[in-house]
Amino acid sequence: MSLRTSITPRTSNKIKFAVSGLALVAAAAGAVSVWPASAAAQRPGAGAAITTQALPAASVSVAVNTAAGDNPQLDAFSVAASTNPAPRGSAPAHHKAARLTARQIARRMLHSFHWTQWQYRWLNRLWSRESSWNVHASNPYSGAYGIPQAVPGSKMSSAGPNWTSSARTQIRWGLRYIKAQYGSPHMAWEHELAVGWY
Repeated sequence: MSLRTSITPRTSNKIKFAVSGLALVAAAAGAVSVWPASAAAQRPGAGAAITTQALPAASVSVAVNTAAGDNPQLDAFSVAASTNPAPRGSAPAHHKAARLTARQIARRMLHSFHWTQWQYRWLNRLWSRESSWNVHASNPYSGAYGIPQAVPGSKMSSAGPNWTSSARTQIRWGLRYIKAQYGSPHMAWEHELAVGWY
């Protein structure tokens, strides 16, 4: 009776996954063989050279070839290591608030005045015509200042101390003014068209 070792397709798959697992362990240790970027899309044995690189353990991901009719095979490792790590003590980028434009601030404030987004259309027309949404817009003849063109500009101090440079403060004051005088941006725009000011 002779002993023969046969490898079935199921055993072959187990071997491939075992090799893949060993490659991941090697990656965690810091040095693995990887396909170059130009050869990553080629099938093994297509003549691509293999290089050895040191990889950070935390940034290794596995690319698996699962094309129709193929058994899963380890094709490549990709590294996403940052070349400029964040300074110590700085907050992650996703925790920093995005800087909003004056138009975005106004759009977000509409709901607090019980207005729908439809009103933004008229508000945009109104303040584009009055100040082009410029926080420093001033009219030397009337003394109007800021995005809502308050006369005098110092009126906006009721909405915040930084009224000369803060879009948020100026918009808050302007929306309060529109609500009290006209009821809505649409009605303020109608008045602007009829009279030339609001």
